[in-house]
Amino acid sequence: MDKDFSERLKKIEDVLLKALPEQYSDKWKSDSFGSIPESISSIHLDMLEKPCLNLLTLGGKRWRPLLLVLCAEMTAKKTAQSKAHEEKLIENAYHLTPLVEFTHTASLIHDDIEDNADMRRGKPAAHITFGNDTAINAGSWLYFEAPVCINTLDASQDLKNSLYKLYTQELRRLHLGQAMDILWHRMPDLIPTEEEYKAMVQNKTGTLASLAVQTGILAAGGSEETAKKAGAIAAQIGVGFQILDDVQNLTTGNPGKLRGDDIVENKKSLPLLLHLKQFPEQKEKIAELMTKAAKEGIKSPAVEQCIALMDKGGQIRNSYELGLSLIKTYTEKLSKLYPENGDSSDTENNPEISDISRLFAGIVSSVK
Repeated sequence: MDKDFSERLKKIEDVLLKALPEQYSDKWKSDSFGSIPESISSIHLDMLEKPCLNLLTLGGKRWRPLLLVLCAEMTAKKTAQSKAHEEKLIENAYHLTPLVEFTHTASLIHDDIEDNADMRRGKPAAHITFGNDTAINAGSWLYFEAPVCINTLDASQDLKNSLYKLYTQELRRLHLGQAMDILWHRMPDLIPTEEEYKAMVQNKTGTLASLAVQTGILAAGGSEETAKKAGAIAAQIGVGFQILDDVQNLTTGNPGKLRGDDIVENKKSLPLLLHLKQFPEQKEKIAELMTKAAKEGIKSPAVEQCIALMDKGGQIRNSYELGLSLIKTYTEKLSKLYPENGDSSDTENNPEISDISRLFAGIVSSVK
């Protein structure tokens, strides 16, 4: 991540760890649970919090909460009535960053269970370390813990209501996308269309980018109309990043995971779909290799055989170029939402646009 973001990222990290602390203060317990019996001790709370905190502190790019803050900064330039008011609006945005990062963390816990994945960020997945029952319950709790930051926000009830409506709608979309993904990886012979794939990703991955952008804009006093327009743009950026994630899985391997685990999990990634569109006669062969990989695990020869087929056809590279194109196109659209902040081509004198562009360029550079 760009070094210019280090101060913002540190502040985001401080907010996240305050919202998901190692030690449970009375205020934190009251904010999260209201009044609870005195017989409930830290060991009981650990069953909820520790699996989530463990994953949160393993890393992550934090680009979603950072995007939230950047959009709030861009919006506050236009809406703030004074410098003090601008600072207050941006402070509200930082306060809301758990909304997106906790939701992302919860989705990873559940995703690993649903995919039977063993590793996450280079360490055993939450259900491996803590057990399925604890991981499922903790991940579900974190979805509900995330909007506590809305409750404690120093803002009008109207804004809080708008944020709740936004959060719950995007969360429903996230689960719709996951439902589509589960359907496809359960059935080796079921091959979705490219349009179905993009619809799945727009919900499963794009929804958190949309949530981040809209939350930042609303927190800084932007209109719901602008927020919705920006959210739709951000969702397409999310699609682009998921495509790059698909590619990385088949090339260098995703960080903390082994190359080709999408093959083992029978994921219908874009490189696979484009390959089968180009070579439909290989459908049975691909299905056979994925079924074998699922049975034998990540070290099965079928994994590399399947990757070799797709690589030879050129669709891994084509998918990479498509992902880059989506990110570039929609990043430019997002940056141009506030043209009065400056000429969109003048990144040197337009720090808001420069920040958004650098954010995504930094993430893209980590994908080979």
